[in-house]
Amino acid sequence: MNRNRILTVTLNPALDMTGSLGLLEAGEVNLINEGSLHPAGKGVNVARVLSDLGTPVTVSGCLGDENLDTFIQLFKSMDARDEFVRVHGASRINVKLVEADGRVTDINFPGVAVSPEKAEEMETRLFELAASHDYIVIAGSLPPGISPELFSEWLKGLREQGKKVALDTSGAALTAGLSVAPWLVKPNEVELSAWAGKPLDDEASLMAAGEELAATGIEHVVISRGAEGVLWLNNGNWLKAVPPKMKVVSTVGAGDTLVAGMCWGLYKENTPQDVLAFATALSALAVSQVGVGVPDISDVKALADRVEMNALAGKA
Repeated sequence: MNRNRILTVTLNPALDMTGSLGLLEAGEVNLINEGSLHPAGKGVNVARVLSDLGTPVTVSGCLGDENLDTFIQLFKSMDARDEFVRVHGASRINVKLVEADGRVTDINFPGVAVSPEKAEEMETRLFELAASHDYIVIAGSLPPGISPELFSEWLKGLREQGKKVALDTSGAALTAGLSVAPWLVKPNEVELSAWAGKPLDDEASLMAAGEELAATGIEHVVISRGAEGVLWLNNGNWLKAVPPKMKVVSTVGAGDTLVAGMCWGLYKENTPQDVLAFATALSALAVSQVGVGVPDISDVKALADRVEMNALAGKA
């Protein structure tokens, strides 16, 4: 049994090609100062952070069989249990262009197509793993071949089994996922506005939308706002955390790091204030580095002490 493990599911993993440059000039030749290519995908990033925090992880999803090596090496280095379904083709390469001022331009490709047979295999694998994992993080986009409708059926099945599913995705996948009220969701401002179908350009409107989600049965609504911090609604109580100002190197993976921090704190049954302060600090430190991970947990703890925490009145 693996009750002490957290399962992360990345249905559409990628090799992230990250390049740093001074200023991106559209339509021009842009020279990269430095770059890297590493295995990623939102759920993979979450697993890396959880592993660095000392939590055993199982990783699953759909992984192209033509460029497996770097993923396998990463999973071994994390001591992760590899339960990815191998699908025919190469996992996509996504491009992240990081400018000197911290702005990031993402160029994300569709991903390797999942056949009906492999989608069925993924469904079987997911529910087999769910039998021995209580905490499940499902993060990232859907690949061709896995529809939002099928995705929502999977989430519904996990909910019916009482699993604590943390969902971090966007677009049609987010809408489908929200319809079955997972345990935790973490939209950012843009994603929540898209779901609401209107601009949510201030704290009050974001909180009102968050309360709409909570009313459907979602236990934890976490809204990430970049440098402005994090809003968290649980049991009718709002907490707001604002990190100290950081020197931004790259925002790539900061949201995934926040998800990992929230799940880690809740998994450890820490107090709400400690959960949010630690997760916010973890995410803030992530923007000060290139790549995902926790080089030194003492830095996170020190920064958590400087996170500004406030309880807010609800908007209902």
